[in-house]
Amino acid sequence: MSKQIKVQFSHVLLVLSATLVLQACAPMVVGGFVGGTMVVTDRRTSGAQLEDEGIEIKGASKIREALSGKVHINLVSYNRQVLITGEATNERDAKFVSEIVSQVDNVRMVLNEVQVANFSNFTERSQDVLIQSKVKASLVDSKDIFATAFKVHAERGVIYLMGRVTQREADRAVDVARNVSGVQKVVKVFEIITENELKSLLPSPGKTPAPNSK
Repeated sequence: MSKQIKVQFSHVLLVLSATLVLQACAPMVVGGFVGGTMVVTDRRTSGAQLEDEGIEIKGASKIREALSGKVHINLVSYNRQVLITGEATNERDAKFVSEIVSQVDNVRMVLNEVQVANFSNFTERSQDVLIQSKVKASLVDSKDIFATAFKVHAERGVIYLMGRVTQREADRAVDVARNVSGVQKVVKVFEIITENELKSLLPSPGKTPAPNSK
């Protein structure tokens, strides 16, 4: 087995291990249902969750049709706010992806973080998956926030945090992410809500689970 294949295989094992550890700590269902009941820590409506899935699928399809081979793009939609990351071969195409995604039904905001650069390779993408898993695990370990209220995306060592959260929760999550090894920068893509709005999203008193129960 060549040295390069061994390195890549090691990255795969690390990614799989991190994912299994994260699932063992706190199984997270984002935008889904458990036993027919929507997970309380996903603060989007069920309609918004379905729209986000549609936005990601339709947006990716339209980009492939228009710019196949010219860009490597990742789309993440949360409450109709769309984060675009990845690489393009030139500035024009990097900007064009925003126009494409903004025309998808239900999109209300687009954040374009596409870079003009060589496409990331397998090793770089595997490293991002590992860092992303570590950030999620660190959020789970934090006792004072709901880890599943956040959507985490990693791109070239940059962590993007999304979610409908209070300013207190946003500040805490950013602090947690910044202290994870491998994270070069944290970008906030939050929809800030008030503490009163948060209370209205939580279960009735006496039924509220601990922020991160294990």
